[in-house]
Amino acid sequence: MPRIPELSAEEMNPAQKEIYDDIMAGPRNSPFVGHFMPGCIAPGWQTPPRNLEPFAASLVRYQNGLSELGIIVIARYWCAQFEWYAHAPMAMEAGIKAGCFSKQYAQKKRRLFLLKTKNLIYEFVTELLEQRTVGQVTYDRAQEILGHHGVVDLVGIVGYYCLVSATLNVFDMPLPDGEENPLSP
Repeated sequence: MPRIPELSAEEMNPAQKEIYDDIMAGPRNSPFVGHFMPGCIAPGWQTPPRNLEPFAASLVRYQNGLSELGIIVIARYWCAQFEWYAHAPMAMEAGIKAGCFSKQYAQKKRRLFLLKTKNLIYEFVTELLEQRTVGQVTYDRAQEILGHHGVVDLVGIVGYYCLVSATLNVFDMPLPDGEENPLSP
């Protein structure tokens, strides 16, 4: 059960309703769930992250699935059940192999990928989360493979999805009815 009230559209004030309408008009075609409800409670806090959302998916221009790989690494680190639930299927659809979603990975085991770009994404995101920075070797590899713009994109994705994961966890946002948590602590 979430720690904050779930408002219906009828209960929302005009600012909340504006955020709600914007989200519902977006690309998801899904129910109003997840990290959107806390943002609707305090709409001023929802606007800046909503503006980052299109940017957060921009890494796909480098190779299909890279942004989704980064997102599931973040979800695993935060044990963000809803984020994993929402993005694991998108990652598989984008070409990340099903083995990345095995119980082993969901239990925080290290992964190695055949493609150096996927390894880089995994290692960069993991190192940034665990060390709160990346070392020079990792940075140099990222710059060589992704370029300066790609490194900025990747750091932005990490920042955005850490915000999303923290929001989901703090407010205990549930999965849809009947779904079980996919991640072990």
